[in-house]
Amino acid sequence: MSKKKNRKNSKNEYLLTKKDYIRAWLFALHKRRRMAKAIEEGLKMTPESNSNIALCTELHAQKYPDKTAILFEDKKYTHKEYNEWCNRYANFFLNKVGLKKGDVAIVYLMNRPEIMFTIVGLAKIGVISSLINTKQREKPLIHSISHAPGKVFIIGEELIEAFEDARTQLNLTEEQSKHLYFLPDTGEIDPPSGFKNLYELVKNEEAINPPTSAHLQAKDPYAYIFTSGTTGLPKAAIITHGHTVGASFYWGDTVIGMKRKDVMYITTPLFHSNAINVAYAAALRHGSAMAIRRKFSASKFWDDAIKFKATSFNYIGEICRYLYNQPPKPTDRKHKVKKIVGNGLRNEMWMDFKKRFGIPRIFEFYGATERFCPNFANRYNLDCTVGFCGSEYAIVKYDIDVDEPIRDENGCMIRAEPGEAGLLLGQLDPQYFYMYTDKKADEKKIFRDVFEKGDMYMNTGDLLREIGYAHAQFVDRLGDTFRWKGENVSTEEVESVVNLFEQISSSTAYGVQIPNTEGRAGMTAIITNSNSAENFDFRSFIELLKKFLPEYAVPKFIRFTEKFDATATLKIQKGGLKKEGYDLTKLNDPIYVLLPNASDYTLLAKEIYKKIMNAGYNF
Repeated sequence: MSKKKNRKNSKNEYLLTKKDYIRAWLFALHKRRRMAKAIEEGLKMTPESNSNIALCTELHAQKYPDKTAILFEDKKYTHKEYNEWCNRYANFFLNKVGLKKGDVAIVYLMNRPEIMFTIVGLAKIGVISSLINTKQREKPLIHSISHAPGKVFIIGEELIEAFEDARTQLNLTEEQSKHLYFLPDTGEIDPPSGFKNLYELVKNEEAINPPTSAHLQAKDPYAYIFTSGTTGLPKAAIITHGHTVGASFYWGDTVIGMKRKDVMYITTPLFHSNAINVAYAAALRHGSAMAIRRKFSASKFWDDAIKFKATSFNYIGEICRYLYNQPPKPTDRKHKVKKIVGNGLRNEMWMDFKKRFGIPRIFEFYGATERFCPNFANRYNLDCTVGFCGSEYAIVKYDIDVDEPIRDENGCMIRAEPGEAGLLLGQLDPQYFYMYTDKKADEKKIFRDVFEKGDMYMNTGDLLREIGYAHAQFVDRLGDTFRWKGENVSTEEVESVVNLFEQISSSTAYGVQIPNTEGRAGMTAIITNSNSAENFDFRSFIELLKKFLPEYAVPKFIRFTEKFDATATLKIQKGGLKKEGYDLTKLNDPIYVLLPNASDYTLLAKEIYKKIMNAGYNF
């Protein structure tokens, strides 16, 4: 992004220039016909129309039967083969199990072709796939599975041990216990007691399209994707057919410009909205091929991209950083990737990343799984921007210290000035508003009477700034959620686990920056029963954390303190804690750190602190 000269430390240094505007206008001119057609088709879609991912899949199988649909390791599936496998799953669960529209299936699989066969196959008969985060274990896993109870359970061989560890606490009914399905992977283990081999059951099913596809409507849900939101344990965000088909118009045509011959390398887990409603949706538009990998690998990424002949990929900020931190290799520019789409590419890395890997088009966006979050997209390929938003939103002044928006003498929030960072709010229509399966979770995300009596806005929990010409730039994530290792970490979830430990009387969790890392690492300030770190049982404490929290949510820093500053409503003020972080030059409190590959916390001594600040550890 062009910056005005001699404006350092001024808000104006972030503003777009007229030159940027001209570049955007020319880019838009180049895409005008494709965008117009996509918008025309999108406008035809209503909640009651038969726009669904099942019919899209069947159409591609009819039009491009021999063209590649899925690439995985050394396997390749054509659109005809892909659709037929989806049909086998659909016909089995429809005719043999008796599932019907609106039923829920628990799907706990890693990235491999079978997860797409399952999601689309179930979607063809109106069944909702509850897509469980494969990193979850124990309490979060139990919560997610129980949050949207399923009639059937489809568990991958690669995750069967984790599911079995949680199974006894799920309190499955007799009927649910009859429908435990094991989906083989490498074939190294047999189905546990009580499980049926799903592959053996579906492989001989009819491969014809089920009659149900034509009756599915855009408003019908086909998946639940779990998000931490801003508070509490994961919540199920509802993904409808119309949501994804509409996203296919948006990403496939108006933003990325996908073609049938393109190959979208999906880098994120398929239980993640970035994978489903961006990468998969973009490929769905014109039947582009999808390349998937079991787990992201920075060291093998470009080799895979070359092997798959990928022309595009989706990303989150961490992926870009991991790729950039790899030693330069000849393969860095021997790929065919010309356009990438994602969120979280840091502004300070943007230009170097683009130049090193020879990627001419970066379609950065800002959004969330929740469909009522204001969504921005860099449609016109400008640098260092999340682009613009087509829905109503506001960026308001925010007081970091008290962790609240600033209001005027009339109690109304105040819009931030251009170039000034502020809290992003999305305007809501009370008549049509819904986000989660849990209505109480909805209310926690809402601000009322923001600018006038009766209005209603969604709190995104993120800081953005207006940079001119209707474009915005992401600044930071704040509040009760922070992002680490590509995952949203709920501070409420962390605190609820930390407070279980018998030696702790109170705690508060927040995110802190570590040099040369993306996002925020978890830090927890605690008050012990003895107001001291002496005789604290770290080993038992970390065992508790690892048992009840996903790995990415386990705090990297522990601060022992004697009191917290609180508001009149007894809310702990985190602003000061976040600013102080783990800075030994400002603090006298003992701080402990969980170093990479360590099994226990270590006292943060000056030597360790200095090495962290010099990016000497690979967190």
